[in-house]
Amino acid sequence: MLEFFKPAPAIERMSADKIDGAYKRYRFQVFMSIFIGYAAYYFIRKNFNMAAPYLIETYGYSKAQVGAVGSALGLAYGLSKFVMGNVSDRCNPRYFMAAGLILSGIVNLMFGYASSIPMLCVLMFLNGWFQGMGWPPCGRTMTHWFSDRERGVKMSIWNVAHNIGGALVPTLALAGLAIFSTWRGMFYFPAGLSIAIGIGIVIFLRDTPQSVGLPPIEEYKDDYPEVNVDDRERELSAKEILVKYVLCNKYIWYIAIANIFVYLVRYGVMDWIPVYLKEVKGFNIEEAGTAFALFEWAAIPGTIIVGWISDKVFHGRRAPMGVICMLGVIAAVFTYWKSDSIMAINIAVASVGALIYGPVMLIGVAALDYVPKKAAGTAAGFTGLFGYVGGAVSANIIIGAVVDNAGWDGAFKLIIAACLLAVVFLGLTWNTHDRSKENQKEAATKA
Repeated sequence: MLEFFKPAPAIERMSADKIDGAYKRYRFQVFMSIFIGYAAYYFIRKNFNMAAPYLIETYGYSKAQVGAVGSALGLAYGLSKFVMGNVSDRCNPRYFMAAGLILSGIVNLMFGYASSIPMLCVLMFLNGWFQGMGWPPCGRTMTHWFSDRERGVKMSIWNVAHNIGGALVPTLALAGLAIFSTWRGMFYFPAGLSIAIGIGIVIFLRDTPQSVGLPPIEEYKDDYPEVNVDDRERELSAKEILVKYVLCNKYIWYIAIANIFVYLVRYGVMDWIPVYLKEVKGFNIEEAGTAFALFEWAAIPGTIIVGWISDKVFHGRRAPMGVICMLGVIAAVFTYWKSDSIMAINIAVASVGALIYGPVMLIGVAALDYVPKKAAGTAAGFTGLFGYVGGAVSANIIIGAVVDNAGWDGAFKLIIAACLLAVVFLGLTWNTHDRSKENQKEAATKA
């Protein structure tokens, strides 16, 4: 089976006069493939949250039960992102990413036929496992097609695929509701669209530059990473990737632990927006959907600005902007919790979205910065394992249980505490991957 997914072989390099034009064309093509493809993963990852109020009304489920179903996705996604991340480092992302999206779409088609909590949990676990096949091949693609010095900005632009995908969830879910005249259409319509996009990934995505006759990105950009390896193009063994470059790297551990708390905040707010606003603040489902979309849309400019600052102002250091963002999230979460004004609530929700995706993106970029490009999927999967199993699962199970037993006040106190812990662990990587001295040396040489 893995033979089908094996990395594409290098072909004869094209003539020098064609390289620049071809590189620009292929970089745009592969970037748009993973951008649209990853957005489509979100169509069928977060649509469950839009359907959650209907599940509660139709079947009488408690919030803890709905949270348990949601946690199955987080658990499976975290495990899969790590396991499949290691596999993806030795696979062609063109087929690997497409397979995950298509399989996830098929599972979503089955959600409309499930009514019991155990069956919903099984399907959600499968959905989460296939969803875990999305980020790692994107990370592999980014490290092969974009160099270190430009990766903060390029990754921040790619990262808004999360937000566009998430922001379109209410629109697609409500369109499915209208088309199929049942809330089950909230699963059917996004699933069909995602399967079609998965086929598009097979058509347009490419593996490495060498697979289309181009030089490695380090050579093309004259930008060689800090991480030293004997041969940057050698495919590493699974053990070498995991032990040497991930488990023995203390900075990977710091950002992985920070990711637990970042994801608890991200999903602790996002996953419960429809339920919280409908039950506590008196929003109808359309108004709650608008707030859900604002959370995602506001993240787009916020994430890009954060990535640009981390590259241009902090010279590749990802921690300073991560800490600044998390402190801002605390203020926004407090406003969301205490305010009764519709406008203030929407602004607070948008502010959380604009700020929280900065650390999400920066941790992902840092994971790529700290390892060779052939270990990118595993490093990203390792941080994702902590984020989803520790953070996203907590956001569903623990917050759902806290709300049932101690009310929403307890949930918001937990979210604010998580913000503070994220600040602590991000702070431990404050001065890592600083390219300023290298940039100064290069400027002096050119002068």
